[in-house]
Amino acid sequence: MSKYFIVCMMIIMMIFMTGCGGGSTSTNSNSNVPEQNLETNQKTNQTEYISQIPESYFRTAANKGQVITETYRSYDYTSGNREAITKTAYVYLPYGYDESKQYDILYLMHGWTMTAGDFFNDSSLINILDNLIADGSIKPLIVVCATFDAENKSQSFSRSVDELSVFHNDFRENLMPYIESRYSTYANDVTPEEFKRTREHRAFGGFSLGAVTTWYQFIYNLDYVKYFLPMSGDCWIIATYGGRDYPAETTRYLEKVISDGKWNEEDFYIYQGIGTNDPIWNQTNNQIQEMMKSDTFTHKNLHYAIIQDGRHDLIACEMYIYHALQTFFKSSEILPMATVNTEINDVINDPAFKGYGRFIFPLNESYYSGNTLGTLRLTWYSNIKPSRTADIVNYMKSEAQAGKKIFYSIYPENDSRSSQTGLFFFRGNKGAKFAVCNAGGGFVYVGAIHDSFPHALELSRRGYNAFALIYRPGSDTACEDLARAIAFIHDHAEELEVDVRNYSLWGGSAGARMAAWLGTYGTESFGENAYPKPSAVIMQYTGLSQVTGNEPPTYNCVGTNDGIADYRTMQNRINRIKANGTDAMIEIFDGLSHGFGLGEGTVAEGWLDNAVNFWETQNKKTAP
Repeated sequence: MSKYFIVCMMIIMMIFMTGCGGGSTSTNSNSNVPEQNLETNQKTNQTEYISQIPESYFRTAANKGQVITETYRSYDYTSGNREAITKTAYVYLPYGYDESKQYDILYLMHGWTMTAGDFFNDSSLINILDNLIADGSIKPLIVVCATFDAENKSQSFSRSVDELSVFHNDFRENLMPYIESRYSTYANDVTPEEFKRTREHRAFGGFSLGAVTTWYQFIYNLDYVKYFLPMSGDCWIIATYGGRDYPAETTRYLEKVISDGKWNEEDFYIYQGIGTNDPIWNQTNNQIQEMMKSDTFTHKNLHYAIIQDGRHDLIACEMYIYHALQTFFKSSEILPMATVNTEINDVINDPAFKGYGRFIFPLNESYYSGNTLGTLRLTWYSNIKPSRTADIVNYMKSEAQAGKKIFYSIYPENDSRSSQTGLFFFRGNKGAKFAVCNAGGGFVYVGAIHDSFPHALELSRRGYNAFALIYRPGSDTACEDLARAIAFIHDHAEELEVDVRNYSLWGGSAGARMAAWLGTYGTESFGENAYPKPSAVIMQYTGLSQVTGNEPPTYNCVGTNDGIADYRTMQNRINRIKANGTDAMIEIFDGLSHGFGLGEGTVAEGWLDNAVNFWETQNKKTAP
């Protein structure tokens, strides 16, 4: 049984036990959703039924942030003598965190029976943050998951309420100064004056009792924080369940906080989240409905985010955080994203790709047709997926605009070969193994946009570091360029942050021949020093028949309707490699023609996973 299901049931029981007291609303039923009021408030842009998070945001990003555990000195503010204690917080740093830059910061508080690390350990928050930053939806930021519990472990309800009600002291006096003295935020030092000056770069959010904690920060620390994200919880400054039972009195109190502080309507922003199936719907809804009647809380500073059928869980929190951060810390740099209607020439000439935009598409324009990403066609290729093409362009652009180097010249600038070659880098996890992907094109052009970029991007999303080579026409020159690329990666492994052991070579059509030849003959046969051979060669649709007995473990895939690479030739070669005692396998897909790439939407879909497993199997065999 899920921990959070138990928590939810405990809350329901708690509400039934306490909901019979005085106050304006004691029912736990959500059947009285004020549809008329919500409809009216929609017109003022205060109420929104928020959408689901796109599935792609749950994937492991190519560029992952890191989480650091911090311990800091604090005090037990529930006791009169303020006994000294040590507390724990977890800090998310975005990929490429740079101390010379300044970052917005979100402090995030857990709910009852949870602990400080649960947002990072028990939800997809890290992936969501990584992907929001990667695609330019938000600026890179720091997220701190802290706790109101002195011992950072599950406590009784009454003990948790006691601790959260005084957490604003710990936040102001200990947590903020500790974190922002160690990490680069907009505060130049940790004085009250600097925290006040930089409040618009700071947010505080929380779930359930963490939402109650968030309202306390609004009351006591508004001078330090501009943005607030209470999720599934109301304000208890008047009484426990005050938002539910005393919504008018609670609203008047909050109004007084604003007036006493001489804040105007644009000095703060509250993003309140709740689900219609959340057992504490009335706790939240009663208060927010009352607040929206006030002249103090307008569409400029209060947004009511509702999840239809949303529950009291971290899944709902993921949605609130996803949407709220795009309001709080939206990227100031507008990133126009490519679509299937984007002109190919606009991509080539995009300033983000200055100096290498022309390498994204074939240098020899006679081998492709179409003016847009959606109408792109490549000679000898099939199954080109326009949405995948746009995805690749958007990934590259987001990386480039984030200041990450995605294109490397493998020859010196004054070398004439550099005008026709280069290496695109699709980053995976720091220190992970690498793969080099080689597109086909009959050795007269390089069809990377369909035959190596998609493969490299998918490998990076699985955590591997992947490179896609743009090489010169001709089989000899192509192999020379691949040898140079392998040498370049090995020689720059520290800079690239890749593990050079047990790498793999991938290729389709002509690119598959390159991978096979380098795997068999080594870099020393093509003008470079001797570098380690790959642990696996991954080949698609090429009719290579030669077998020397020196082949690395080899994976093949091909379609039965391939008019260029006969599947029987490929099957025969695999059998001969296996006869030599080398591991090899082939997948033959019925009805597919030449150049199907990733094979998305076809019988070949999923072949890349099998190829990765084949590669990893070889790595396990060579592991010490």
